[in-house]
Amino acid sequence: MSKLTKNQKNAHAKVEADKAYKLGEAAALLKEITFTKFDASVDVDVRLGVDPRKANQMVRGVVTLPHGTGKTVRVLVLCTPEKEAEAKAAGADYVGLNEYVDKIKGGWTDVDVIICTPNVMGQVGALGRILGPRGLMPNPKTGTVTMEVGKAVQDVKSGKIDFKVDKFGIIHASVGKVSFAPEQIVENAQSVISTILKLKPTAAKGAYVRSIYLSTTMSPGLMIDTKSVETK
Repeated sequence: MSKLTKNQKNAHAKVEADKAYKLGEAAALLKEITFTKFDASVDVDVRLGVDPRKANQMVRGVVTLPHGTGKTVRVLVLCTPEKEAEAKAAGADYVGLNEYVDKIKGGWTDVDVIICTPNVMGQVGALGRILGPRGLMPNPKTGTVTMEVGKAVQDVKSGKIDFKVDKFGIIHASVGKVSFAPEQIVENAQSVISTILKLKPTAAKGAYVRSIYLSTTMSPGLMIDTKSVETK
């Protein structure tokens, strides 16, 4: 096991073992225990009491972060020519169809979100084996298959994210950057958690939210008091 650096030791020293922090406390502490030279991402990890192997316990949703993600989101819009101008005007980074379908078949996936119109899903569907594992496959449930491509691009650029419980029953979501004010991190994290709470499957038994952790790219994880963020 590698030795901790001086900064890592200092970070761990400021974290109280087994303490469940309130969200505001954790957001402020993160700024003290992150020593990266880059603007680290802030992530929230929510472990749920669901069995994601069962379709009636799958938790998936979309939320628009009030303060955005702090990231530059690269958007590809796959559409027919009549929608290209709308997509470009909204700020899409790449717009087209056949040339990008061919590029993706060749292994190119250098984007963060792909939006497409329903009338091209036949071509896009054939890319499922490439896009699916990378989380790039457009989906009507997340608003990435739509005729309103301009609005979809603007939503994504302004902080709209989608999340999905993984096979371990955990939802991972980025809720900002360490350069954000603690209040901004709190409001973004609350938006994600509130949305997750609203999506509780009726088939889920027992405690729904098992644990919540807040962390930055290379900081220790801070356990959050679930009672301090749960809403009725």
